[in-house]
Amino acid sequence: MVEKIKKVKKIRLAFKFLIVLLVMGALLYAGALFVGRNIYESSIKEHYDTMAYDAAKTVAGYFTAEDIERYAKAASDFNNDLISEADIKKIIDEPEYQRMLNLLYHSRESFEANDIFICTLNLDVLKQYTKEGYENKTWRPLYYIADSYTIPEENYALGDNGTILPQFVEYVTKSYEDGKRYEGHYISDGGFGLNMTALYPVVKDGKSIACIGVEIPMKTLDANIHNFMVRVSLITALISVICLALGIILLYKSVISPIELISREADEFVGNNTQISEKLLTVHTGDEIELLSDSIYQMEVGINEYIDNLQKVTAEKERIGAELNVATQIQANMLPSIFPPFPDRTEVDLYATMDPAKEVGGDFYDFFLIDSSHVGLVMADVSGKGVPAALFMVIAKTLIKNRALMGGSPSEVLSYANEQLLEGNEAELFVTVWFAILDLNTGKGVAANAGHEHPVVRRKGGEYELIMYRHSPAVATLEGLRFKEHEFELFPGDRLVVYTDGVAEATNSENELYGYDRMLAALNRDQGASLEGTLKGLRADIDEFVGEAPQFDDITMLALEFYGPQGNE
Repeated sequence: MVEKIKKVKKIRLAFKFLIVLLVMGALLYAGALFVGRNIYESSIKEHYDTMAYDAAKTVAGYFTAEDIERYAKAASDFNNDLISEADIKKIIDEPEYQRMLNLLYHSRESFEANDIFICTLNLDVLKQYTKEGYENKTWRPLYYIADSYTIPEENYALGDNGTILPQFVEYVTKSYEDGKRYEGHYISDGGFGLNMTALYPVVKDGKSIACIGVEIPMKTLDANIHNFMVRVSLITALISVICLALGIILLYKSVISPIELISREADEFVGNNTQISEKLLTVHTGDEIELLSDSIYQMEVGINEYIDNLQKVTAEKERIGAELNVATQIQANMLPSIFPPFPDRTEVDLYATMDPAKEVGGDFYDFFLIDSSHVGLVMADVSGKGVPAALFMVIAKTLIKNRALMGGSPSEVLSYANEQLLEGNEAELFVTVWFAILDLNTGKGVAANAGHEHPVVRRKGGEYELIMYRHSPAVATLEGLRFKEHEFELFPGDRLVVYTDGVAEATNSENELYGYDRMLAALNRDQGASLEGTLKGLRADIDEFVGEAPQFDDITMLALEFYGPQGNE
């Protein structure tokens, strides 16, 4: 039964989409207002700037350059103490100068300007601008020629001087030197609000001699921008609401509703023990959501098929596991496991262990009395692992023991087993075998080693050592094999240890082999240990070396101690 998923409080997808759309709409709305205001404000400023320069250019056309140059020289000479105030007054009283003033007054009214004036600039003083000079009113580079300002106390007469706003110094200097109008905007905040100022250079012989100044009030700027923003806000809000509503409807029909259906059906699939609903096949959006719905439906079908197969596989695995447990027990029962093995015989003592890498293994050991004075000893290792190796092991063990009980030398026994195992050996398995026959009365023995590990012998009072001699090929490799024999002799108190390659080739997590040196060191660590204690100590040392690394091969060991014939007396 599928476990139900725990319900937790979640935010609905529709609400998330609504929040996202509202945030996006608000950002677009604010962006539209910001951009629109800047564009509109820029256009208004450009309009006023054009008006101011058009007025200045028109006024400049009322006068000749010579007249303006004469009055500019008078203003400059007065500020440089080259002429007196009386001389200035005479010039002001001239009909031509009064005509200039009248034209400026009428032009101011005609253009609805705050002020129209004519001035000249002292470039040397202009370039000496300092903040202290400006604040202390000692820096005054502007010399008035005529001014149309209506307030008498703020009207500038011929020869009066004045300052320029610091932010305009650089631009006024460049415009006056080049004799061209400044392309930016001179905007100042005076007593009547924002003013757009135009300084139009009057040029003679390629040199600026004066400027026509026009101040146009920008009294409608704030009102125009306010009205514009109100209109834009209303239109943008209306469009945003319409787009938001259409977006929500479209999203709900094409995205949210299908996804909610998929979510409900997936939840129902889990909650109803993987029962499949056909509602997923009703999603027809023509996009990735429909693909998602189809994929989930196919996934549900696949999950059910997987569950069915898993149940079958689990049942089969349990059956195989049970059979392997039986096979493991059968294999264990086939190997001698009662120690001491010959309680009525005192010439020899034996102990052996076999730990398969899998449920069943290919290693095996055996020991049996051939007659009243001879014991057969077998240590073998079948190639491969698992069930095939275990079956081959059963056959090999049976053949070797049965043939040995019939009599004959180790070579004859292995030759017989070799020929029998080659018949029908399509899996091409083979077995390495160390087989010996030991005379219990004399301690003399004969062994044949068919590709197996070298035995270990410990003489009484000495240490365990490898006994190395030439091997024969493994059993079940070639027809007609004759196996070499090796004679050995044990004396009372001597020990013999045989094992499979799973001992020396045990591997740790760093892919390092246990090896023969570690094996001999472990065997020699406790000379007084019993046979069982010796093998258990060796296995403990192997386990400590291997650590957490998995066991790749069967580990099988057999130890024998010879006491001599006096034990039978």
